[in-house]
Amino acid sequence: MSETIQNEAARLLTTSEQEAVNLTLHPAIGGLSRPELQTLARRLREARDRARAIASQQRREMRGKSAPRGATAARDDAGTVAKEQVLADAVRRISEELRRGAASADPPATAEDPPANAERPPIAKPSGGPPVESRSSKATTKLRSSPGMAAKPSKLATVRADPREVGRVSKSVMSAQARRDAKPR
Repeated sequence: MSETIQNEAARLLTTSEQEAVNLTLHPAIGGLSRPELQTLARRLREARDRARAIASQQRREMRGKSAPRGATAARDDAGTVAKEQVLADAVRRISEELRRGAASADPPATAEDPPANAERPPIAKPSGGPPVESRSSKATTKLRSSPGMAAKPSKLATVRADPREVGRVSKSVMSAQARRDAKPR
């Protein structure tokens, strides 16, 4: 973090929160063990969730939706929102470090495992599908079609329509078409 951001974080956070956030910065985070990282992540998430709850309460007080928790209603939630953002950034950094540690914890390759760039023997493709006649020649030789390309799953979310909605729309279209057909020309 730059010095101005550290000064801003020091102004917003309590001492214990500041210590926890400082542990998520580059030199310190590398020296923590996995259990220490998990404990630190739990502490930071709790602090972030508390800041979120306080900011939400302050927004409700400003809108007049809630009674003030203190002597007067909150007039601004900018400090609490900034505190939440600093804590959320720390949680993100520690989550990335935990993810990176989990990825590096994969078991090392053994002698039986070939390296990723090793030459693999060709895979024999089964001849599937019904025989088809060759169109390129007049001969009546039978050829087998290849299985084709492998199906690639879509990255887009599939939208599952409610079957009742499908039926309602189909019936609506069918009725509209019947009305058009019944009109005199």
